[in-house]
Amino acid sequence: METSHPQALFRLDNETLAFRYTATVSHRTGDPLERLDDPVKLRQWLAANDLDPGVIPTSDQLDQARQLREAIYRLGATLADGQPPAQLDLDRVNSAAAAGTPSPVLDADGMRWSLGSEDPVGAALAVLARNAIEVLGSPTRQRIKTCEGPDCAGLFVDTSRAGARRWCSMNTCGNKNKKDRLRAKS
Repeated sequence: METSHPQALFRLDNETLAFRYTATVSHRTGDPLERLDDPVKLRQWLAANDLDPGVIPTSDQLDQARQLREAIYRLGATLADGQPPAQLDLDRVNSAAAAGTPSPVLDADGMRWSLGSEDPVGAALAVLARNAIEVLGSPTRQRIKTCEGPDCAGLFVDTSRAGARRWCSMNTCGNKNKKDRLRAKS
């Protein structure tokens, strides 16, 4: 499958797979940009993250994928704000995690996911949901933050020793903020 330039289509710099998935909507606090605007783009994102289902998702699967993404985002954002999660979002993530039969496979190059042949798209979404559960349900949840970058609001886990990280990525939002501050001083 052709996945030329996934970096140009998607942000793939978040260390947390589930939060990387939520970044398929950018500019959340401004004019949101949907990057999964068709089933082919969903497959491209999955392939860029070693979860290629081997088929183009259906429109219904794209809708399910977007609903899962938004549930993960809302859960992360509410935890970052110290608020209780919505039961509907918990149910959606738990349901997605229970679907499919993905299994980790160890080979000479490291770990990869075997998605099976029955419902490979559902299995890929299950991997994302399970990753969300691992992060949102662990002690790490207390270090979940939303990016302070203008128009971003991307989720990230603050792994800095002081817990003072402000940006989802220094290479994007952090550098943009530094450049904006320098321009304002000039």
